[in-house]
Amino acid sequence: MSDRKLELKIGLFVFIGLIILVSFVLLIGDFKTWNLGYDITIRFNFVNGIKIGAPVRFAGVDVGEVRDIKVSTDLKNQKTDINVLAWVSKDVNIPVDSTIWVNTLGLLGEKYIEIMPGVNYASVVRPNDMIVGLDPIPMHEVMRTAKEIADNVEDGINRIKNKEGTLGKLLYDDGLYYEIEALISEIRKNPWKLFWKTKEKPEPSSKPLKDDKRDKAVSNPITGR
Repeated sequence: MSDRKLELKIGLFVFIGLIILVSFVLLIGDFKTWNLGYDITIRFNFVNGIKIGAPVRFAGVDVGEVRDIKVSTDLKNQKTDINVLAWVSKDVNIPVDSTIWVNTLGLLGEKYIEIMPGVNYASVVRPNDMIVGLDPIPMHEVMRTAKEIADNVEDGINRIKNKEGTLGKLLYDDGLYYEIEALISEIRKNPWKLFWKTKEKPEPSSKPLKDDKRDKAVSNPITGR
């Protein structure tokens, strides 16, 4: 009889310990089984390594998580879509004109879904709705753009060294340098020339002469007639 009581106490102790352990794990893992929310599907063409369990942020606040990721291939249109199933807390109303993209914590940190709320709160996303997200820029395109910028800078430096363009002539053309130096020296000696303006000659009138003036102009210079 005493053995049975001992076994019962040990079993009860183990059961209570398991309950405490499970509760601790659920709290530490931020488990959302008991929370209320709804699912939405976000369609991308490229997700840049987003994973199941990644956070979903609304205006910078954690409001959900990624529950599933599915690859959908349309052979007819030759297109591949990535459908990200996201769970969002019931208290969050997402306007349909919101901007959604895959963001990164830091330069090479954790990937997560960022939702920037729109302004049309008269129409919000409903449970199980599908919305289209903005595709992140692949790293190889970033590197290619950086390489193009570097090549353009190098080409510009080479053009300057070859005395091409205004800056190249200004830095490497001695003739232009001496002309500017002479101009500055002249201005120092005669600063009044900065304010001196040449007098413009009047343009000849294109109006026809009057009859009497025309007659005088063609009269005989000897007789005066």
